[in-house]
Amino acid sequence: MKYLVTLCRILVGVLFIISGFIKANDTLGFSYKLDEYFLVFNMSFMSSFSVALAQFICVAEIVLGVATLVGWRMNLVTWLLMLMIVFFTFLTFYSAYFNVVKDCGCFGDALKLTPWQSFGKDVVLLALILIIFVWRNKVKPLFELKKTRWVVIFALFASSIFTYYTYAHLPVIDFRPYAIGNNLKIGMLPPPNARPDSVVIVFKYKAKDGTIKEFGMNNLPEDLENYEFVDRTDKVIREGDKPKIHDFTIVDADGHDYTQEFLNNPEYSFMLVAYDLKKSNTKIQSKVNQLAEACSKHKVQFFGLTSTVAAETDLFRHENQNMFDYYFCDGTALKTIIRSNPGLVLLQNGVVVSMWHYNDFPSWDDVNKQYLKK
Repeated sequence: MKYLVTLCRILVGVLFIISGFIKANDTLGFSYKLDEYFLVFNMSFMSSFSVALAQFICVAEIVLGVATLVGWRMNLVTWLLMLMIVFFTFLTFYSAYFNVVKDCGCFGDALKLTPWQSFGKDVVLLALILIIFVWRNKVKPLFELKKTRWVVIFALFASSIFTYYTYAHLPVIDFRPYAIGNNLKIGMLPPPNARPDSVVIVFKYKAKDGTIKEFGMNNLPEDLENYEFVDRTDKVIREGDKPKIHDFTIVDADGHDYTQEFLNNPEYSFMLVAYDLKKSNTKIQSKVNQLAEACSKHKVQFFGLTSTVAAETDLFRHENQNMFDYYFCDGTALKTIIRSNPGLVLLQNGVVVSMWHYNDFPSWDDVNKQYLKK
C-alpha cells in the first residue's frame, strides 16, 4: 500500500503541475474557457472575475501538485484536492452529457480533449486522489517540515510570477495555430487524408397530435399519409477533420472578402487585432497611431481587425484618431490569434513573423531595425 500511495502521489502531483503550468502559460485563454462555463450556467455576472479566477486556479493546481509530491501538510492538501477534483468531475460530466462545452481547457491548446475524454481523465484522477486521501495520515514528508514548507512557498511565488508575466505579455510557449513562424494559409488547409463529416438525412414530420417526429431515410413510417411533412435536414453524426484555422476571414463593412489579398501580400504588413474595441486598451492608442503613421510614410501596410460592429468601430476610430482602416473577423478567432486587446501581428506572405502585447508595443525604429530595414 505504501508503494501504491507513493505512485498515486507522483501521478497526481505531476498531472496537477503540468495542467497548472500549461494553463498558467495562457491565463487569458483559460479565462475565455471559464466565460463559456459561466454562460452555460447563466452566471454571466462572473465574467468580470474570470481572469482573476483563472490565475487563482492555475497557481492552486501548481502549488497543490508540488505539495503532493513533497508530502507537505497532506491532511489539508488532500481535502483541497478532493474538493477541486469533485467539482471538476461534475463540470466535465455536465459538459459531456449535455454537450455544452466542447473542450474543457484542462491542458489549454497543447492537448485538446473531447468532453468525454475530459470526464474520463477526471474520474481517473478522482480515484487516485481518493487513495491518497484514505491513507493521507501515513504519508511522510519528502524532507523535514521546514524544507518542504519552503519548497511550497517557492512554488507559490514562482507560479504567481509566471502566471502574471504571461498575462501581462504573451504566452511563453505558443501552442496556437497562429504562433510565430506559422503559415496561416497552410493552417487554413484541411489535414492530409482528412475525413469528411459523416452526415445522415433526417426528415421531420408532424403527427396528428401535433408532435414533431424525426425519421431517417430507411425508417420512414408505413402510414406516412397520417403525417404532415415539416422539413428535411442533414444531421452530422460524426464530425470530420477540420483545418487548424477554420474561422479566420478578413472582410470589410460591406462583406467583401480580403483574406487572400492580405495573406498573399509578399511585403510586410502590420495587423492590429482588437477583438472588442469597447474592451480595448485605449492608453496605447497614441503609440498605435505613431506606428501607423510611420508605416504610411514608408509604404508599409497597416490595418486593424475587430469583431466590433461597423458603427461602433467608426466611432472608436474618430475618438482615438486612428488614420487606418479596420476590417472585421470572428471574435473567437481574434481572441485566438493573440492574447492581447489590442495586440500587434507582423505578417509576410501569410507567415506570422512576430507579435506584440500592448504592454510591449514597438516603435517604428524597433521594427524597422529588426525586420523592415527601410
